[in-house]
Amino acid sequence: MDKGTVQVIYGTGKGKTGAALGRAIQMLNQGKTVIVIQFMKGSTVKTDSDILKRLEPEMKVFRFEKQAVGFKDLSPGEKREELMNIRNGLNFANKVIRTGECDLLILDEILDLLEYGILTLEELQSLIGEKEDDMELILTGKSCPDGLKAFVDCISHLENECISR
Repeated sequence: MDKGTVQVIYGTGKGKTGAALGRAIQMLNQGKTVIVIQFMKGSTVKTDSDILKRLEPEMKVFRFEKQAVGFKDLSPGEKREELMNIRNGLNFANKVIRTGECDLLILDEILDLLEYGILTLEELQSLIGEKEDDMELILTGKSCPDGLKAFVDCISHLENECISR
């Protein structure tokens, strides 16, 4: 992938985050810096992000959510609190994009914020439009709205088919 591109990795199955992290490893091997901001994953104590912390300071991983369960399983009061945390994550993403703080920014599961009405398509388009020309951006989530396709360079759709034997 060329420098400065915007890529979407989406699908209902597994592998979106792994594919994005694969690109992160390639960038790290080139001496580049990576920031990963994860959304809609909750804040579990022991997760796969623990191993990613070992790659600091070249790769930094952030989760702003505080609840240990997924957003859809929260009470209305917990959702209000978590929405503030998610907004903090979006504000941080905006700051990273505006300052060009890294070579690759991965906004993991950001597309799911569209489905919950936390983020509008226009806000996401604006976020992409603020990106520096030399920063690479990867967005992941379950679906990719048609209105986003004109703003990205590459779209990868992952589907999983499990065969039971």
